[in-house]
Amino acid sequence: MIDAIISGKLHGQPQQRTSSNGKPYATAKVRAATGGGESLFVNVIAFSDTVQAALLVLDEGESIALSGELTPRVWIDRQGNARPSLDLLAHAALTAYHVKRKRAAMTEQADHGGNPI
Repeated sequence: MIDAIISGKLHGQPQQRTSSNGKPYATAKVRAATGGGESLFVNVIAFSDTVQAALLVLDEGESIALSGELTPRVWIDRQGNARPSLDLLAHAALTAYHVKRKRAAMTEQADHGGNPI
């Protein structure tokens, strides 16, 4: 297990599912850019209610940053080539909505004479 923070854009629409014991969870695929200009797909699963909510309100192509437990994997494409992929058990999420809300709260606090955090 690797503690990681990844950022990228959603590839496809996040899905809500239910486990065999009745607990809801969400899955998503994030396309994350590498330093070499290529992209890796990160398969995301979230059991946290707050992370599920953050994922499920987003649409394909929207930006997101996630932190959690990362597991590297390898899969074989149709041509027989080994390709890397990553699985992330997400514990926290940050979206453009969260950033906008935080900025608004800090601006409001500064306007009322408080010190920004």
